[in-house]
Amino acid sequence: MKTIGEILKLSTQYLEEQKVSSARLQAEELLADILGCKRLDLYLRFDQPLQEKELTPFREKLRSRVKGEPLGYLLSGADFFHCQLDLSRDVLIPRQETEILISKVALELKNESLAGKSAWDLCTGSGCLGIALKKQFPDLDVTLSDLSPKALEIAQKNAQKNDVNVSFFQGDLLEPFKGKKADFILCNPPYIAEAEHAQLEREVRDFEPKMALVGGLTGLEFYERLARELPRFLNGGAKIFFEIGTGQGAPVLQLFHEACWTKKRIEKDWAGHDRFFFLEFE
Repeated sequence: MKTIGEILKLSTQYLEEQKVSSARLQAEELLADILGCKRLDLYLRFDQPLQEKELTPFREKLRSRVKGEPLGYLLSGADFFHCQLDLSRDVLIPRQETEILISKVALELKNESLAGKSAWDLCTGSGCLGIALKKQFPDLDVTLSDLSPKALEIAQKNAQKNDVNVSFFQGDLLEPFKGKKADFILCNPPYIAEAEHAQLEREVRDFEPKMALVGGLTGLEFYERLARELPRFLNGGAKIFFEIGTGQGAPVLQLFHEACWTKKRIEKDWAGHDRFFFLEFE
């Protein structure tokens, strides 16, 4: 039987030969996941022999990774802002940018009186934003919504996994919220233009759900709808937090030109790209 150290060396070589980036790191992540330990713990167990029952699923995951399946779908869970999330190919893999968004929201709300106030996470996907928000601010009444029933199934599982009590609506954007009003809106909508989808990296284009990526012909369609529809769903002083695509800062700002928006600001991600758009309602 080969040891953990030997298997890591062989699997790294295999991934490198197949042009998989960060081959060593990805081999370690997959093996640690199979063994149910932390990646760095592998080095404390370097001489431990691996059983066939451990090697078989590890080899399967390596083959899937070589075929382009994203690492996020091959691991048993994902860490996101103090939450542990299950994922499937029905939801996007949470990005670092989205974790930056929730960290900015948490800073914005930390001095607010939140008892009795409501927050909606639109286009929730895995539920990462809404679940993280509820976990950070238990007094908030948080509702997660998505058009995809399969995505909502994952979000519901993640809410249970993180022991948060949130509500769920299934439907198209604000349609399920008719007759209701919110104090906070979080939304990371589909914002890629239709023509850009074919140019995405293979593991994104071929494995992540297109309906969660593509916003329409221009990629701005969801923001156009929100600019028209949001005001009648908001309480006075409501705050809105969006993630936006690279280069969309100026056009999204223009969409929200009505006088009802008392404050508007664009913030950048760590790469210096426009990535977040924050609004306040009159």
